[in-house]
Amino acid sequence: MYTEDELLPLSALQHLHFCERQCALIHVEQAWVENLYTAEGRIMHERADSGIKESRGSVRVECSVPLRSYRLGLVGKADVVEYHKEKGPGKKVEWQPFPVEYKRGRPKKDSCDKVQLCAQAICLEEMTGKIVMKGALFYGKTRRRQDVVFDEPLRSETEKLAVELHRLIDSRKTPKPVYSKKCDSCSFFDICLPKKLNGKLSAARYLARMTEKL
Repeated sequence: MYTEDELLPLSALQHLHFCERQCALIHVEQAWVENLYTAEGRIMHERADSGIKESRGSVRVECSVPLRSYRLGLVGKADVVEYHKEKGPGKKVEWQPFPVEYKRGRPKKDSCDKVQLCAQAICLEEMTGKIVMKGALFYGKTRRRQDVVFDEPLRSETEKLAVELHRLIDSRKTPKPVYSKKCDSCSFFDICLPKKLNGKLSAARYLARMTEKL
């Protein structure tokens, strides 16, 4: 179990899933670069971060819900948590949490969005004492939801990534760049310098060399 002071941003899981170096640039070196994609994503999340609470029949909706898990060592917010009205033991009415995360683009081939949503579910389980089996991802490009089941493989992947996140942040070291095709769409491309460095030279030494040539 982690302490309050050891909690890391839940959103960092997705950064780490995408690229270990990008995660370190953001959460170790405190760097941030915005491009069209990150701006669109920020605007979408700002709309969800209204804190609005409303009811729609058998569904209660809360926006910008605070989350934390001392087991995973994570803290953050859920864009939306729906509470579905269900009958529990003895016909007692219960409200089942159902997290919904908003994304600007389209469903991804990898599991980075699902891992982030699963971490939200684990936080909700720890906070409410209820088992959260399902949630959904809403994509801005398709304007559709993608249901996500929090099965054991996804939970295991999420838990392992949380452990790796703490290892990376605790090391206070930024990994060297390794270029791949996904680097081309990364907002950190000009800071990371994956093609120029590509694991052969540190950013500080590269900048020093470029300064000497001026």
